[in-house]
Amino acid sequence: MSLGSRPHRRHKGSISKHSSEESWGAWSMSLPRAVRLGFLVCVAVGVFMSLYLRGPSPEESEEEPTYPLVVECGYYPDELCSALFAGKEAAPQIAEFCKNPQGSEIRAHLHTPGNCSRISQGLRFITRPLSAEEGNFSLAYIITFHKELAVFVQLLRAIYAPQNIYCIYVDDKAPKKQKTAVETLVNCFENIFISSKSEEVASTSLTRLQADITCMRELVHPEHPWNYVINLCGQDFPIKTNKEIIHYIRSKWNDKNITPGVIRPPNNKSTSHSTPELSPESSIYVPPNQILKEPPHNLTIYSGSAYYVLTRKFVEFVLTDTRAKDMLQWSAALRSPEHHYWVTLNRLKDAPGTTPHTGWEGDVRAVKWRNEEGKGHNGCKGHYVQDSCVFGPGDLPWLIRSPSLFANQFEASTDPLVVTCLERRHRLRVLRAAEVPVEPHWHFDQEGHFDMKLSH
Repeated sequence: MSLGSRPHRRHKGSISKHSSEESWGAWSMSLPRAVRLGFLVCVAVGVFMSLYLRGPSPEESEEEPTYPLVVECGYYPDELCSALFAGKEAAPQIAEFCKNPQGSEIRAHLHTPGNCSRISQGLRFITRPLSAEEGNFSLAYIITFHKELAVFVQLLRAIYAPQNIYCIYVDDKAPKKQKTAVETLVNCFENIFISSKSEEVASTSLTRLQADITCMRELVHPEHPWNYVINLCGQDFPIKTNKEIIHYIRSKWNDKNITPGVIRPPNNKSTSHSTPELSPESSIYVPPNQILKEPPHNLTIYSGSAYYVLTRKFVEFVLTDTRAKDMLQWSAALRSPEHHYWVTLNRLKDAPGTTPHTGWEGDVRAVKWRNEEGKGHNGCKGHYVQDSCVFGPGDLPWLIRSPSLFANQFEASTDPLVVTCLERRHRLRVLRAAEVPVEPHWHFDQEGHFDMKLSH
């Protein structure tokens, strides 16, 4: 077994740490070298897990730490995920050895198009409303896809419900094979469509803002009934279930828009705010030797999150109001217009669902910004990209405690286990709350051990 292959699942008889070194050595040396090395790694990790994921006994705590010889990766991945969620100290280190990417399985389903029933069942999409409440409250989603096909599919199947509708904006520079895979998946669902317009979308530019507006124009057709629209990046993942998202909106934001942000300090072309959702890139930025024109219609410019939850009436307002159109043109001079556009328009007193005095209220996104380290969070356990954290396994306890609806950002190519753990926990919570009979294929494999460990 090589380092990249699937870790063995736990068997009833594990090799004890007290096993004879002679018998172990004789047996192991009989194996081919490549197999022996791979097995030693997997076996060492398993004993490490069994010794360190449980709390030490009083006698053990007084002894010098031992470095075990033999083990496996336990009930993978559920046992390891449970330890990561619980914040067990050794779990992130073990996660470095026990990784099983979901990408190959996902690609296998999408590289053979033509059988949509096999695709939807094989990828474990939930294809019926799980409660009457959810069936009567439709959400629209705008998802911009750049890369990371596996994360995108895991995100989509986590937020998918047949009563919702999904507009996928595919970045023109996305890898060709991934574009084809996205098209194969989308073609299997009547309530998912790819935006008719595709451009190269920079992470901070007018094209990113226009991508949302393009999808909005297609979503407001009468044939698409929905209550709220939420925008996401293809490297996001939900922390809350569909039912919890609906409860959050109805309990505090009924008929209101969620656009966290604050007024921009006057006479300051380059501002940044230390906030959970606002990066240094969200500053008002104008190229050198260019003067920023006064905002149209004497608009007061706000700075805030690029992510939102908007009512349908507000979307219709944005697409038709003269101030919104002129604001869009004015925004072309800004580096990150998406951080100003939505929050500014939502502060207009006559806009539908306006929330002019909410400030940073609205738990839309969980992000670990570098400049918030030690204040808003305990540091990035993965790695930073452009001052925001790409989450690692050690970030999982922080993520599940977050009140936010979604989290950003994840990379399956770097660490597939993070989204895998979140997804399995999310699916269990979704199915536990279901008010309809649960189909067998909605479950992920080997959830039993994880189910016992998951308290809420």
